[in-house]
Amino acid sequence: MRFLLTDEQREFTRTLDGMLGASGTPAAARAWAAGERKPGRELWARIAATGVFALAVPERSGGVGPLPVELALAFVELGRHAAPGPLVETVAAAALLERLGEDAAREAWLPRIAAGEAVLSLCAGGPYAVDADAADAVLVVRGDTVLETDAHGPVQPSLDPARRLSRPLGGRVLAEGPAVAAAAAHAADVARLVTAAQSLGLGRALLAATVSYVKQRTQFQAAIGSFQAVKHRLADTLIGLEFAQPLVYAAALAVAAGAPSAGREVAAAKVAAGEAGYVAARTALQLHGALGYTDEPDLSLWIRKARPLRDAWGTPADCRARVLSA
Repeated sequence: MRFLLTDEQREFTRTLDGMLGASGTPAAARAWAAGERKPGRELWARIAATGVFALAVPERSGGVGPLPVELALAFVELGRHAAPGPLVETVAAAALLERLGEDAAREAWLPRIAAGEAVLSLCAGGPYAVDADAADAVLVVRGDTVLETDAHGPVQPSLDPARRLSRPLGGRVLAEGPAVAAAAAHAADVARLVTAAQSLGLGRALLAATVSYVKQRTQFQAAIGSFQAVKHRLADTLIGLEFAQPLVYAAALAVAAGAPSAGREVAAAKVAAGEAGYVAARTALQLHGALGYTDEPDLSLWIRKARPLRDAWGTPADCRARVLSA
């Protein structure tokens, strides 16, 4: 398969990259981790203004989608800039609401999601919801039932401080019946796809930062980037990211087409991108030396996201099992 971005897609990614680069995302991520929501919600509004959330919402509900390819491109940039908040979960919640067939719930939330006025979290397949303390509501999938709640337990420690985890509590029934399982499966595939894209962007940012650093740091009167072992490590990291990228785009095309193989292609992309992002984080950690082990540099915001993203919405083992299920 030969995949080339259109001029409109390239311009969209350039616009989003420029906006995020000028928005102070590291400061917003640190504030979010500390429980201060205002900078993160302001960033959320700017992301919405570029049309990112509208890509997940159909036109009849105020969006322009669903457009999985453009969503994947957007989440590569969001991962590249380590944007905080339940971005994946809100997009997945939109996919769930669209497939449930509950008009009241769909029209209550989807136009607000498209406009960036609603922050949702989605809890499906695990006990914890991401950023439930900052979300307007949490959608909880339990068997053939979907619950909506705004109550949650205490925030738990997380490897990524900006990824705040808590257990949703209580809730009212939003939908139930056999349609829930199919809708939840589709939402999970969308979540895996955009998480894979986030991992890809995260890995690209970590590699770029590491390449820049090894050109400056010296040992034995030479830049460490000139050492063969360092070159090999960086080359291996780049190869992993390069192999993951076409899998992410192919998975997005499969989801857009509703292909029967979409679930397996998404799982393959999730494995490749998640592992590549995690390798990029380990490379950055080791080649930055002692600097890589401290929280003060902004680099830590990217490093600490890599493993949670790799394991979110399906561990590598789970995704490999999905690929092999064919």
